[in-house]
Amino acid sequence: MSLVHVHNEWDPLEEMIVGIATNARVPRADKGLFALDYCESVETPADIPSGPYPEQIIGEANEDLDAFAAFLRSQGVTVRRPEATDHAAAFGTAQWQTDGEYNYCPRDVLLPIGETIIEAPMALRSRYFEPFAYRKHLLEYFESGANWISAPKPRLPDSTYSVRPPEGTSILSNEEPIFDAANVLRIGRDILYLVSRSGNQMGYLWLKRILGPGYRVHPVAGVYDGTHIDTTVTVVRPGLVVLCPERMRPDQVPEVFKKWDIIWCPEMVDTGYCWSYPRASIWQGMNFIMVNPALAVVGDKQVGLIRELEKRGVDVNPLQMRHARSLSGGFHCVSVDIRRKGMLEDYN
Repeated sequence: MSLVHVHNEWDPLEEMIVGIATNARVPRADKGLFALDYCESVETPADIPSGPYPEQIIGEANEDLDAFAAFLRSQGVTVRRPEATDHAAAFGTAQWQTDGEYNYCPRDVLLPIGETIIEAPMALRSRYFEPFAYRKHLLEYFESGANWISAPKPRLPDSTYSVRPPEGTSILSNEEPIFDAANVLRIGRDILYLVSRSGNQMGYLWLKRILGPGYRVHPVAGVYDGTHIDTTVTVVRPGLVVLCPERMRPDQVPEVFKKWDIIWCPEMVDTGYCWSYPRASIWQGMNFIMVNPALAVVGDKQVGLIRELEKRGVDVNPLQMRHARSLSGGFHCVSVDIRRKGMLEDYN
């Protein structure tokens, strides 16, 4: 039986990969890193704080990740972790050279849909070989009967990126399919794909064709031109979704949610960040994970959001995630669900 089996964001969880912060660093400056992650925080690529994160940040982040993994195991979930990587090692192609970043956010790297797991064609050069940290798990999933594919590796030349483009135009070019797996949310036969600086239109078309007629892949465009969808939309269960009021207007709500109960996410509590600016927005606070339709793992500081979920019959296990804004990843980002109970269904 395939160990990969997941159709949505809420069915009872059976297996999950949780990331690690070990050896995390900010990659060397290049046009892509500046355009995607830093052009709104610093003036020039030379101002990017390339190099390892402080040891305290790494240690505390690993403590929080280990506590998250321990809680999942207490719920009967099989938890796997990526292999530690020397992210300081240089690599590249004939067109560019870089070094690595981290194995903190498996959600960005791997996209399981049904019994297929897809290695994403990621937007940052520094993450080009990040899937190798999961290779031993991918081999085991393949041997169990899962389908394992990789999207076409993008070339990522400098022409891929536009630094501070005119309003209404994209940072990412449309020369080849590019997307992070975290641009995607699964809602049974409906798949949401955020068109943003970490996922282009060609990436949406590639995913739509690969998944075929059994799925309806919906592009979400003109909403949030940051990176991933899971700090703008978090699905709780069929009929209930949390949306970011700063990034999405009522008239922009995707059609799939038109008849659903919507929690417009309350004000977030800032968990802080290292250096003089954050790597991720305050909306990392709505980046939570569903263990099953009645149990969520939410950052312990987000009391307003926890109360809104509890009002709707959702139990919440609050846990620390102290460095989500420094390392750019809350509970949904730092994990990827590999197997959930349940079958492929149509919720609309």
